[in-house]
Amino acid sequence: MARLIMYTGGARSGKSRLAQERLQRFKQVAYIATAQALDEEMKDRIEKHKLGRPAVWLTIEEPLDLRAAIQRANATAPDAILIDCLTLWLSNRMLAVWNEGWSNVQEDKISEAFKVALALARLSSAQECVIVTNELGCGIVPENAMSRAFRDLTGRVNQILAAESDEVYLTTAGLGLKLK
Repeated sequence: MARLIMYTGGARSGKSRLAQERLQRFKQVAYIATAQALDEEMKDRIEKHKLGRPAVWLTIEEPLDLRAAIQRANATAPDAILIDCLTLWLSNRMLAVWNEGWSNVQEDKISEAFKVALALARLSSAQECVIVTNELGCGIVPENAMSRAFRDLTGRVNQILAAESDEVYLTTAGLGLKLK
């Protein structure tokens, strides 16, 4: 049974770096990457992330099906799993259904999908599953409906993750403050 560890914070707060540093002690790490290279700037970001982690880590790129990605990771019997990042996964899932009409039902479906993935991560034979996510609730209220819905979904799912996690870190200016 894996320990769940959450790293949250704002953009460029150092959460991914701290999460990776935590897992350096493990021999076999499965890195679940949720980003999509939809433009040149994102391609550059993804390449920098790849260069910033050990080449021996198994990378599983999966933007939508987090449960399947965790199953693939578990099949390799890793010592640890790193999911980076939950916020991008939420964005990908939300954008995939946005034009069908957003409602509490859609938010509930995504939240439930996350709970299933989280339970699977907990049941992993890995020692730790570290999940990186952004804290979006510290800014102003967004001006448009999609941004507000995304902020709300992220906040809701982050609360689920924090409640289930064994440890929670808030990251700012490259420093992690242990909250739980």
